[in-house]
Amino acid sequence: MTTSAAQRLAGLLQEWQTRFNEPDPERAAALFTEDALFQGLFPDPVIGPESIADYYRQVPPGTRATVRPLHGYRGGCDWIGGLAQVVFHQHDGDFPVRLSLVAVRGDEGWRIRQYHVSRP
Repeated sequence: MTTSAAQRLAGLLQEWQTRFNEPDPERAAALFTEDALFQGLFPDPVIGPESIADYYRQVPPGTRATVRPLHGYRGGCDWIGGLAQVVFHQHDGDFPVRLSLVAVRGDEGWRIRQYHVSRP
């Protein structure tokens, strides 16, 4: 992974962590493209920032996330992908997941187009 791709991925993940931890579902969802495909831990995927904000509103209060990038790559000049370790900290314990994502660069900067979490 090139340094610039690693820095972009780490920066985007750090921004996601900050917004998730605020918590402000609309602000967190604003990091996603209008057609973003989002597969969280609930059974059904959702598409787009409005549905993603609705998903985040269902996260238990007080939940916080810690993100650690594991792998990243540049797929082209306007998209990057990667894998991260995310630990969701909840009142009843920690819940680790793997996050894979694809991000694209547009007029508003880097945005997440595909997001998928799974249990390790």
